[in-house]
Amino acid sequence: MPRDLIANLLLGAIIYTMSRNLAWFLSSITVLMAALHLANAGKVVVLGGPMMPDDLLAASNMFMLFEGWQLAGVVVVVVLPFILLAFALAWRSAATWVMLAVLAAAGWGLVQAPAVISHTMDSWYGNTVWNQRSNFSGRGLLIHLVQESARYLARGANPPNRIEVEEALSELQQANPDQNPNAGPVAVPTGMPGRNVHMIVLESFWDPMALTAAGLSADPIDPAFRALWAQTGNSKALSPVYGGYTANAEFEVLCGFPVTEDAVFFEGWLRRDVPCLPRHLKGIGYQSIASHPNIAAFWNRVNAYHRIGFDHYWSRDDFQMDDMNRNFLGDASLFTQVLQKIKPMLDSGTPIFNYVLTIFGHLDYPLNEARPPVIQTNDDNNFIRDYANTMYYKSRELMVFLAELRAQDPDALIVLFGDHLPFLGQNFDGYTASGLLADKREDFQDWMFETLVTTPLVVIDGQHGPLKLGEVPLYQLPGIILNLLGDQRPSLLRLAATAPGAPLRPLPGMHFLTQEGQPRQGQTLVCRKGEDLPTGCGPSSRWLQAIITLTRDLFGGNQYTLSLEPSLHSDLNTTPSDISD
Repeated sequence: MPRDLIANLLLGAIIYTMSRNLAWFLSSITVLMAALHLANAGKVVVLGGPMMPDDLLAASNMFMLFEGWQLAGVVVVVVLPFILLAFALAWRSAATWVMLAVLAAAGWGLVQAPAVISHTMDSWYGNTVWNQRSNFSGRGLLIHLVQESARYLARGANPPNRIEVEEALSELQQANPDQNPNAGPVAVPTGMPGRNVHMIVLESFWDPMALTAAGLSADPIDPAFRALWAQTGNSKALSPVYGGYTANAEFEVLCGFPVTEDAVFFEGWLRRDVPCLPRHLKGIGYQSIASHPNIAAFWNRVNAYHRIGFDHYWSRDDFQMDDMNRNFLGDASLFTQVLQKIKPMLDSGTPIFNYVLTIFGHLDYPLNEARPPVIQTNDDNNFIRDYANTMYYKSRELMVFLAELRAQDPDALIVLFGDHLPFLGQNFDGYTASGLLADKREDFQDWMFETLVTTPLVVIDGQHGPLKLGEVPLYQLPGIILNLLGDQRPSLLRLAATAPGAPLRPLPGMHFLTQEGQPRQGQTLVCRKGEDLPTGCGPSSRWLQAIITLTRDLFGGNQYTLSLEPSLHSDLNTTPSDISD
């Protein structure tokens, strides 16, 4: 608290020096600090961690997400502080311009030496990467934002050099010398390239029956989905995120690399054209289509989808918004329209990669009049009740779609999974009562980190039927898809298949390794960066650092990986036709 008070007083002194008078100063500083702290508190209670520099850069997404009074609230929080500051400054005062020059010099110093500043502040204030909420509590918001901004700048300004990339590639081989990087996690191909691939990413799709304390009046999940999921052995996806940041789950399943930073990868870290799954499949004649009934630019998807090789991106303006649950198009309508749009492609015989990202099921789980509540709960958590009813309809609309899709395309490879767990209340409320999570990450038992990111996974291998895959980190799905297609071409999509000890799920500042079965104590080994590593964490930690190096090189650096492994470069010159159509 003392250091936070000093930081706030320093900011206040700076703004007061430049203000016209006390009244203008008090109004501007009050609104500015209220906006910062309310926005930070909102992220803490929803996602479990504080505001980060990437959140400030991605603030424009909030203007796309909300309407009406919610949009007005976002405008007030984001725009009003800057308007008041502009009016509060005494622009004709020499003191104002002197102070602005001092701030500009400080900013220049931060940009020129971000690594030095980051390391120095880490030594002063500490840094627990896996627990950013603890960082915020120990620093205060202003110090936290400056410290993490320096780290953000350092990360972007220092991409790996060629020697570091060579060492990383060598480490992957040493970490698991018996595994061919191009073999993938499923060893036996069951088809040949040319089969259609349908990937359905389901917003907040999870099994609410795990909430044993909620007293659900009935199982919300369609029995048909229960039966289908049971055929997979109740396979599970291990997502990189909880409660939001869907774009990170997308990045993993499209590009085959784990997200290891507390940031939206599409927003600031996908800076180069890369042969991800759409571009790789395009090399053997596939057409790739992404469908998502949201504003096209949300999470920078227009640019991101272009960089990874999609041919077409159908967004909100390409769909009839005829089944709205407040701002969100129902899955039934989305699936029907997608089938209509891809039918000419199915009839033509050209293989397609059909990627569908739903939006129905988004927080705070609104339903329209055509979807009346049918599930009741015995507690007063409205999020649980509304989410359970959303899953009632979402699972049934999914099964109708799957039946029609499999009838029209019986040989297709179909992959579907939940992108992340739903938000059910602040500080993991909803999960805590059922003993699934603690109310703070620092109080998590090891197995709770696995619970935090585990969602249903179903892979249907055409007429071979559903596959039993166990637990699969999302970044390993592209390699599985290539092997099931019989596509044995070298690909960067398989580089992360060399993980020693699988399943291995990286999260910001940590990773864990799991054993088969329900997440419970003794079944999950957690390795936290900056702490003494338990026995068994050494090989996986070295492997993960190598993967992080290659990720930075491929997606935001000089792409030495592609020159050192020329076979991985073969698809990069394939240019998508029209990402905006």
